[in-house]
Parts: sequence; C-alpha cells; structure tokens
Amino acid sequence: MKESAAASDIRVLILAGGMSYEHDVSLKSGRRAADALQRQGFVCDVRDLDGELLPALQEFPPDAVLPLVHGSPGEDGSLQAVLELSDIPIVGTGSIGARRAWNKITAKDLLRTAGIPTPDWTVMPRQAFSDFGARKLLDRIAAKMGLPLVVKPNSGGSGLGVHAVHKEDDFPSAMMGCFSYSDEALIESFVEGRDIAVGVVDLGDGPTALPPVEIAPLHGDYDYAARYNPGATRWTVPAAMSEPVADRVAELAVQVHKTLGLGSMSRIDMIVDDAGGIQVLEANVAPGTTETSLLPMAIEAAGLDFGETLATMVRQALARA
Repeated sequence: MKESAAASDIRVLILAGGMSYEHDVSLKSGRRAADALQRQGFVCDVRDLDGELLPALQEFPPDAVLPLVHGSPGEDGSLQAVLELSDIPIVGTGSIGARRAWNKITAKDLLRTAGIPTPDWTVMPRQAFSDFGARKLLDRIAAKMGLPLVVKPNSGGSGLGVHAVHKEDDFPSAMMGCFSYSDEALIESFVEGRDIAVGVVDLGDGPTALPPVEIAPLHGDYDYAARYNPGATRWTVPAAMSEPVADRVAELAVQVHKTLGLGSMSRIDMIVDDAGGIQVLEANVAPGTTETSLLPMAIEAAGLDFGETLATMVRQALARA
C-alpha cells in the first residue's frame, strides 16, 4: 500500500500561486511546506497553478496533492473538484467542505443553524446598489444594524477588501473597496474584542484544536501588510485566557470544523470579548504556512513538528484513497 511506503517513494505535488491577489504569499506557503516535507524524506514539487495543470497531472501523476493556493480557485472547491475528478488524493479539505467555507454567507448560515455564535449580518450584491440607490440603501443598513460595522467580500482571504465602518461617511468607500474583490458584500455587526485564530488538525483521531493564537497588529487593522510583513503584528501563542474560555474556544473551533465538513487542517478565526464571549468569524481550508502564518505557530506551540504533522496528513490522504 502506498501509504505505508517509504517517504522517498512518495511524490507530493504542492500547488501554490495561481491568479489570485494572494499569489506571492501562496508561493511562500508552498515553498515552506515543501521544505518541511522534504526534511521528512518525501519527494516534493511546488507548482505555480496554471492552465497546464491537467496535462501535467496526466503525464506525471503525483501520489498526493497539497493545495496551498490561497483565494480562488484554491479555496473555493474548484481545484479540489479537479483533483477528485483526476482520482488524486488531496491533503486537506475536499471540494464540498472548501465550497462551504469559501462562501462566507453559506458558512455563516450553517454556523447559525448549528447554534455556533457568529456576528449578525446582511448581504448586498453590487447590483442592489444600482437597483435601490446606494446612499438610501446604506442609510437603511446603518439604521437597522447600527454602527460600527465590518464590510468584507463574500469570498477571499488575507484581509483583502475588508473595512471597518465607524461613521456613515466611511460606508461608501468601504463598499467600493469590498466590490474590488467580490460582487457580493457581507456586512457584519462589529464585535469589539481580541482577534483569536485557532488551528484545527485531524491526525487520525478526529479534529483537535491547537493552542489559540492572539493577533495584535502594532498599527491599524490586521490587513494584508500586517499579516505578512515581519514586525507589523504581535502574535501570542497560546493566547492568555481563562481555562473555561480556552476550553470553549477549542470546543467551538472543532465544532466549526465538523459543521463545515473540513479535512485534515483548518484555521478558525474568532473574536473574544472582555467578558469571555466568543463570536466565530470564518474558517480557512488552506491556511498559510509562511514564516508569519498562524497555523505553523500553533502546531509548534502544541509541541508538534510542522514537517511531521504534514507528513501524517499526506499518509492519511493516501490511506483514504
């Protein structure tokens, strides 16, 4: 059986890059993951996702693929569906779970139905602002939901297109910034508190939450620059919190992972307020693995080796196939 073969006999293709705004970060993730797996003895190739993927898979089929393409089509289920059609084992989440997590509105619907706390929200497509009048519609949303609010693209990551709205004059520019990345805007109630990210891994015994990471940008919001520029953000792992709150954070992270049907790894983003209240924001199925990414930090804080963890996920993918 391939899953019991020597690592040197197993070829893992890491797909990264692609055409999204997160291309460069994705390539960094792919190279770091490849280095970690190569140290475990695996044969690894990193490929920038392009239109020649299918011929390449047919000519040199890998034993497994680790998709680390951030954004579309790496996280929206499209790439996973192509791999499933090609009968190639996927390290991570399959197409169905990826589609659920990628569409933030769908994910929030599922979370709310499952009783998982998530901020109140409404949805506005770009076309609605032409149909109903932008100013009147924004005034109605602000009156109904109250300020502050957070505007974010319905799909996407790395904080791209996300804007906080603290006064009504900020609303139009926030919407325009959002529509630069998606034709559908998710408008959420702003929740004051600490940004917490919880990695979840499944190494064979079911999903397990890793130590939570607290995110504290040194200047402004946790935007693209704060995420990927060393020195722009302070991360604390494990995040300081009472044992009951830490237990609840871990419980919710695993519940989100299961509710959305995610695979061997995910990252769940939350807000924890001063009273210990928790609100789940979103889930990520292809979390970054760069030197400033949160999942590797959490894996190491749990006393695990990043490369060994990825190696276990590869062998699980082979076993499932």
